[in-house]
Amino acid sequence: MFQQLTFISSSETTVAAGVDISGTLISFVIIAILLFLSALASGSEAAFFTLGPNEKDKLKNEQSRTSDLIIKLLNTPKELLATILITNNFVNVGIVIISSSLLEDLYPREGANETVRFIVEVIGITLLILLIGEVIPKIYASRYPLTFAKFTAYPLNIVRTTPPFSWLKSLLVNGTSIINRIAGKKGVKITSDELEMAIELTKEENTSEEEHRILEGIVNFGNKDARQIMRSRLEMTAIERESRYAEVLKTILEAGYSRMPVYLEHTDNVIGILYIKDLLPHLDEADDFDWRSLMRKPFFIPENKKIDDLLREFQHLKMHMAVVVDEYGGASGIVTLEDVLEEIVGDITDEFDDEEIIYSRVDKRTFIFEGRTALVDFYKVTEVDDKDFEASKGDSETLGGFIIEHAGRILRNNEFIECNGVKLIVEASDKRRIKMIKVILPEE
Repeated sequence: MFQQLTFISSSETTVAAGVDISGTLISFVIIAILLFLSALASGSEAAFFTLGPNEKDKLKNEQSRTSDLIIKLLNTPKELLATILITNNFVNVGIVIISSSLLEDLYPREGANETVRFIVEVIGITLLILLIGEVIPKIYASRYPLTFAKFTAYPLNIVRTTPPFSWLKSLLVNGTSIINRIAGKKGVKITSDELEMAIELTKEENTSEEEHRILEGIVNFGNKDARQIMRSRLEMTAIERESRYAEVLKTILEAGYSRMPVYLEHTDNVIGILYIKDLLPHLDEADDFDWRSLMRKPFFIPENKKIDDLLREFQHLKMHMAVVVDEYGGASGIVTLEDVLEEIVGDITDEFDDEEIIYSRVDKRTFIFEGRTALVDFYKVTEVDDKDFEASKGDSETLGGFIIEHAGRILRNNEFIECNGVKLIVEASDKRRIKMIKVILPEE
């Protein structure tokens, strides 16, 4: 019996000696430190690359060493991202290696349950790295990017300039540049719908409606043509070629425009553009002054001219006005540089512009519009989905034209059409056109 007790005591000593308590504690401490470093690396990626213009302006105004260092790091985004990725990968690999070694000591593979060991070794360690080293720090850094960036700026700069990390960083940046040059030749095709979806997904609480609207305007910019933004010849103010000088000056003063089209006999026959600045040296001339000699050659464009191409031509030709012509060569209207830019930045008004679109609101869902109201203005006032109307319309650009196009005739008073739940009732019309329209929006 004495010998048996001695054997048992010896076995317990061997088992106890199999697990190094001090080594296990050190491994746990190292894993905790590595998880902290992984959290810093992951959070710094979210922090630095979510800094907006307001935060960057604040950093420039602070003029501190930390702020200058952050600006310096942001000026080389590829190097910054390479440093963060290299650091994060090295740390995560270290966590996996030490965790596997620790698990082998605490729960040896021999005689262990394979399912339990798989759950602990693969799922457990992966969840630990994802939660503590990735998800939680990125959520915090996204909410407080400036604070997190200031906290991690100096550690990242040290890693960025210390071998072998600096060597690996340069290798990664140069390697990706070569790949980008090769892949860049193929190009990536992204539709406007995909861009709109991306803008909607990236809309944040601190993004103003104005900024978001400008982004949407840029996305839709290339899809619009001159016919959609032009001022029709029925609405444009023009000068008849045979007008006397006094009549010309009176028209200019009443209109308040800096450039005016000149027509012969009919407004669809535009023969020139008169720049008001060219008249300034001749304000005191007699009524028989030949103002026609000051006319400039008009710039004609087709109705389907895309406005992004038109903007480039305006820049190249150094012009601000174009005459839009239809398939028969007659003038449909005019479009200006201001009209093009308004599609991106919104309405641009000066002292001669009406500040508001002319309409009246009867109640929450009922409006009264003139028949010549442009569809784009109708969309702005009523906030209806312009995509539905644009898909339904053909060549019409006004609300009255839209009704005539759908009905196939000029509707009489109290006749109406419906489009996507919006009821358009004719309030006043004659044999030539629809004058007033009542719009009733669908109930929400």
